[in-house]
Order: sequence, then C-alpha cells, then structure tokens
Amino acid sequence: MLPAPQSVLPTPASRFLSLRDRAVVSAWAMAAASLALPTLAAAQDGGEAPGIETAQEQVQDDPLSPEAAEIAGQDSAQDAPVQDPPPPEFNAAGERLIAFEANELAYDDNSDTVSATGDVLLQSGDQSVRADAVTWERASGVIVATGNVRFVDQDGNQIFTERLELTDELRAGAMENLLLAFREGGRLAAVEARRLDDGAIELDRAVYSGCAVEDSEGCPKRPSWRITAERVTYDPETKRITFSGAWFELFGRRILPLAGLSLRADGQAESGFLIPDIGYSASNGFELSGSYYKRLAENRDLLLSAYVFTQAAPMVSAQYRELTERGAYQVTAYATYGSRIPLGSATAQEESNFRGYIFANGKWQLDPQWSVTASVRLASDRTFLRRYDISRDDRLRSHVAVERIDDSSYFVMEGWATQLLLVPSAQGQVPLALPVIDYRRRMPGPLPGSRLELQANTLGIWRADGQDTQRAFARAKFDISRITPLGQEVTFTALARGDVYHTDDVFSTQTAAYRGEPGWQTRAVAIAAVDVRWPFLGEAFGGTQVITPRVQLVASPPIRNLAIPNEDARAIDLEDSNLFALNRFPGYDRVEDGVRLTYGFDWQINLPGLRIETTLGQSYRLTEEPTLFPDGTGLTDQFSDFVGRTNVRYRDFLSVTHSFRLDKDSLQVRRNEFNATIGSDSTYLTVGYLRLNRNIDRSFEDLQDREEVRFGGRVAFANYWSVFGSAVINLTDRDEDPSFTADGFEPLRTRLGIGYADDCLEFGISWRRDYISVADAEEGNSFRVYFSISNLGFR
Repeated sequence: MLPAPQSVLPTPASRFLSLRDRAVVSAWAMAAASLALPTLAAAQDGGEAPGIETAQEQVQDDPLSPEAAEIAGQDSAQDAPVQDPPPPEFNAAGERLIAFEANELAYDDNSDTVSATGDVLLQSGDQSVRADAVTWERASGVIVATGNVRFVDQDGNQIFTERLELTDELRAGAMENLLLAFREGGRLAAVEARRLDDGAIELDRAVYSGCAVEDSEGCPKRPSWRITAERVTYDPETKRITFSGAWFELFGRRILPLAGLSLRADGQAESGFLIPDIGYSASNGFELSGSYYKRLAENRDLLLSAYVFTQAAPMVSAQYRELTERGAYQVTAYATYGSRIPLGSATAQEESNFRGYIFANGKWQLDPQWSVTASVRLASDRTFLRRYDISRDDRLRSHVAVERIDDSSYFVMEGWATQLLLVPSAQGQVPLALPVIDYRRRMPGPLPGSRLELQANTLGIWRADGQDTQRAFARAKFDISRITPLGQEVTFTALARGDVYHTDDVFSTQTAAYRGEPGWQTRAVAIAAVDVRWPFLGEAFGGTQVITPRVQLVASPPIRNLAIPNEDARAIDLEDSNLFALNRFPGYDRVEDGVRLTYGFDWQINLPGLRIETTLGQSYRLTEEPTLFPDGTGLTDQFSDFVGRTNVRYRDFLSVTHSFRLDKDSLQVRRNEFNATIGSDSTYLTVGYLRLNRNIDRSFEDLQDREEVRFGGRVAFANYWSVFGSAVINLTDRDEDPSFTADGFEPLRTRLGIGYADDCLEFGISWRRDYISVADAEEGNSFRVYFSISNLGFR
C-alpha cells in the first residue's frame, strides 16, 4: 500500500486560523500541498524558499466568491454591514482565531488531519498551548497535544501533562497524569482528568496542595501538607474546587478527614471557620479562641471571634472591613463582662462590670488632591488591653484629618484626642487638640534660584481639668542657594513669624516654665541664617570618600518666650538631627534666640560592600545671656556638648548605628544609643542599648534619665525550623530615677519560641515572661500556639 499523500513544510510555521473556517483552511491546505515541491526545488537550486506567509498571501490575494464566503461563515463584500471590530482572538463571524507556530507542518489528505511537530505553540487571546506535537482532526474538530504539554487558560492557570485533548475553541478535554497549577499558588495533580459537559474538569485520584514542588535551587521538594481525594471537581466559571473522599495529610501522614471540603482556586477569601488559637497567660489562665469569617461581598467581610478563659469571663470580638469606591475602613470591637482592678488602687478589691475596646480607622480619597483620614481608639478602662494582650500601648490616640496636597501647597485640618492607660496621671489633664489647621505654600522667590514658603497655623488645646491654650501664627521663609567657584554650597535663609496666643487657668500646670502668661499674648519672631558646606571627594582604600565641613551662623533678636505657654516644645535634647536646625526646640511654642555659630563635618566612605557615614558637630553661642534650655540638655552654656552619629553597613549582613552626646568639659557620655543587626533574613541577632545620663531637673517630667537594653534574634536550622527570642531589660537605677525600685537590673519582658515555616505552612509555640504587674494585668508566664496554612481558604 502506498503511503497517504502528505504536504510537508519543513520550515518554521506561523499563522492565524479559524479552526471552524473550513473553506479558508481547505484552501490553505491545498496551497500548502501545491507549494511543497516548489519549495524543495527552490531550496535545491539555491534560491530562497518561500515560507508559510507566502502561501497565506497567495490564498488571500484571491478573494472568495460569495458562495465560498457563505460557506466560510463570512458575508460578501457587497452585503457586509458596518460592525464594531471583533476582539483580536475572534474573526468577524465570532469564531476563535488560533495562532500557531511549529518547526514542521504536515497535512494528511486521507485522514483529513493537520499535524504540527517541534516546539508547537497554539495561542488565542490569553490562552496558549505548548507541546512537542499537535494533531488536528478537521472532521471532528478535536486537537490532541502530546509531549511536555503546558496549557494556560484565560485566568493564568496552567496544566502540565503528557497528553491533552482540546476542542476547536481551545478548551481542555481529556488529560492523563496532569498537574494543574493555579495562578494564586495552589496545585492539583491527578492520574486522569476530563472535561464535563458543563465545562468543569473532573479529576480522579487527585492530590491538592498550596506548597511548591521545587525548592529555591530547583530540586524536587515533598509538600509539607496536602489533601488527597478520590475525586476532585474544578469549575473554571466559579473558580471553585470540590473534593470527595478527602483527607488532610501533614508531612506524609493522614491527620484529618475533610468531608464536603470546598475551596476557591483564585485565592479569594470565603466564609468559614478559622483554625482555633490556643494559649495561656498568668492573668487569664488557659485560653481557647475560635473565629468565623463571613464574606459579605467582594468588597465587604466580617470576622466574629469568641474567647474562653479558665480564669476570666468569656469575651467576644468582631471586625468589619469594607472597600469603597473612595477608600477603605475597618471597625474592630472587643467586649466582655468581668472583674478588674482599678489602676493605682490601694487595695486589690475587684470590680465587675462591662469591659471592652473599639478601634476603627479608614482613609477616603475624595479626588486627586483631597483626602479624609480617621482613626478612633477607645478602651473601657486602663488595663483592659494589657490584660488580654491586645496591645501594650500606654495611651490611645484618636485622630481625624482632612488634607489637600498638590505640587506647591499643603492644607490639613485635623483633631487629636488621647486616652491615658498605664500612665498614672489624671485623664482631665490630657489635652484635646481641636482644631489643628496648617496651610503651607511654596513658590519661586523674587531672586533667581530662590524659594519662598508661606505658612499659616492655628491650634486649640482644651483640657477638662487644666490649662487651655489657643494659638495662631503666620510665617514666611525665604531660601536661596549658590555654588561658589571653589565648590562651596552657600545657603541664605530669612524667616519672619507673628504669633497670637490666648491662655487661661495657667496655674493648673505644675511646671512653671510651661505655663506662660494668662490672657492674650503676642510675639514676633525673626531669624536669619547662612549655611556653608564644602564637600571634598577623593579616592581612599580602594573606594571613594567624601568629607564635607559645614559651618552655620544663625541670628535672632530676643523673643518673648516665657510669656507664651509651652505645649509642643517640651522634649528638647541636643542630637545630630537638630544640631543645624534654625530652631532646636521641637514644635512652635519655643524659639531659640541670640546669635550662635554651629560647626561640624560629615564623612562618608564607600568601599566594595562596605559603607561608613559619620557626623560630628558642636555649636557656640556668641552671648552669655541665660537660655531657656534646661540644664542637662547640652545647650545651656556658650559651648554646647558634642553630638554625633556613625552608621556602618556591610552588604546585607551587618548594620550598626551609634548616636552619642559627649559633655563638652569632661567628655562624659550624656547620651549613648546603639543599635546593631547582624546576620541574614533567617539567622540574625539584634541589639539595642540606650542610656540618657543628663542629670536634668526632675521637675521636667518629659526629660528623665533612662537606661535600657534590648536583645532579639533568630537561629534557623534544618531548612525550615528556627528558634527565636527577645528580651527587654531596664538598667535604670535609683540614682537616675528615685521612683524605680530596682537597682540597675530589672527585666521587663522576655520571649522565646520555636517554629517551622516554609512556603505554605507555619506553626510553632512561643513563651513570654512579663515581670511587671499593672492592676489586673499580672506578671507571669504566657504561652501561645500558632498554626497557619496557605491556599486552603483559612489561616
């Protein structure tokens, strides 16, 4: 028997076809057959062989007759109505166009089959198929891809298999030994699979997991967890996976049957119960908490939780979140009815009443410039958050702000409210800041290269049992910079400001320097400054270094500071960050006057993998008049203390920051702050140390001395396991603060744990020890067990 006639084009093939357009395809197939021999002959004669594109052009140059067009599903040119152009993957008749590429293309006339081999690619829109070989039976419309098949659907999900049947709409049919990798990370593997009439894919003897099957080096990796099932159905329309006869396996062992399990394949959350949390604390005993997640809509959800304790009354909580067209917001609330010990109570007598906490925040972008931000935090009593380990904050701040930002201006109108928790002060002394209005505008100055900044500000401070203050000021600031022929950068600054204050009940403020004078007060502020930097760049030690000496002269006439209350400029301390500031007081209520000269330098060196930066400086006042700075801040005398900072960074392995202030006379360290991190992301050690040895008058409650050390670290082992821990130790002794009972060593909190974490599973146990009792938030040990699984619809 003679072999069936075939048309073979042994050249790279690439074209677009509608697999239902039989007339065009037949013409294309006949053209391919007629061109086969001329192609080979031209190649033997040394001429250029025409490719598939030439064949396509010859077919398209001969327009179809109306009868052929009708067979091909096309309208004749005379009767074709004007229509919108079809999507790129469809022709005018709504039939799918499929582009394909292959190394070799053949047509079998007897079986009416088109075959493509060698790096075959079929593509239509967002769908594609890659395979070693593809055959198309024109009579049935069935496409069969074999050998290293990878099918990508319109959602980005991928099917890997050795044999895949496709329809002429490029929809997957029967499959064998397949792996279905979802775009959001989940994976399904099965021995056999098929597409049902409703479009769903049914898999037999299937396995699902959210874990990667290869590690970072490309080696095979056994999933830490997986779900095995007798049958799995995946519906591409609803993006849902349904399991039948499913078991949950952890590290290869069957742990739990999962009857009726169903989850989403697109990673979207869905309603259901979450994994319970287990813990223990000295204040509440053993704790068991469970949560139910309700997905209300695509943009709204609700989380309901219940907590049961062995030494406390049960507690419930709820969290609601919503994403709107303008922004997003969330509201979280806790509630219980139980006992509590009032903060600062002389007796341990407990009170039983309602206890709770609410936290809400959100942001709305009204248009490209205007936005609204709000945050509300409110607790029923001062120890609720600490006892139930919700937060360790010592005060809660609520805030609302309306902002407008454009290229040259900024406007904000906001309000602040604060609730004291673990601070032994009266709530009536806490200010309510409302309104706080600030407007700033930048514009080119009158001279070339200059800049003018205008500012208007107003503030209202209200207390239930204390001093009230209202403030308003207007400010103009002028800057101009020039580069001299020698390379110095010279900046001239002029600032003018006018203030209006109103104050009453000033004697309720304990610190006299903070009070100001009652009634209406006005103040004028004028500052002029010149700042010179001179950078020198050169090579050093195989790298580059930059030395930048800096000198600044600032002058201001006497200012009526003590007539003005001090609400926002209390926490003053000389640091490298404010050494060259026009006003070294924070805030606006205090302004440094007189004439001073500030000098210092910046040094930076860059070597391969290593960077070191150092800053050192000091200031000198040209007058012997007394200043407003309290003794111990480093700014009282004519010469200030020395301040500096050093940063060292070696690749991503080492980072060290050291800030210091040295006494100008004895060089004793008055401020010493050290922070270091060494190691990688998986194994590292962090150390932090702070000592304030300023000897400031204890009547300034914002400036007391402290000494503290912090440790933290993690050690990874056995690929995915790690041991982690941290500690905070108070080193302040009674000489530094008489209110402290410890004598230089008082652990505040320690933590230790062991955990496992890979790409899809995380679990562990942690222990924490609190050494400070605050009312009903007792000191003692706490334990927490956590367990988290990815791509399973719950945490």
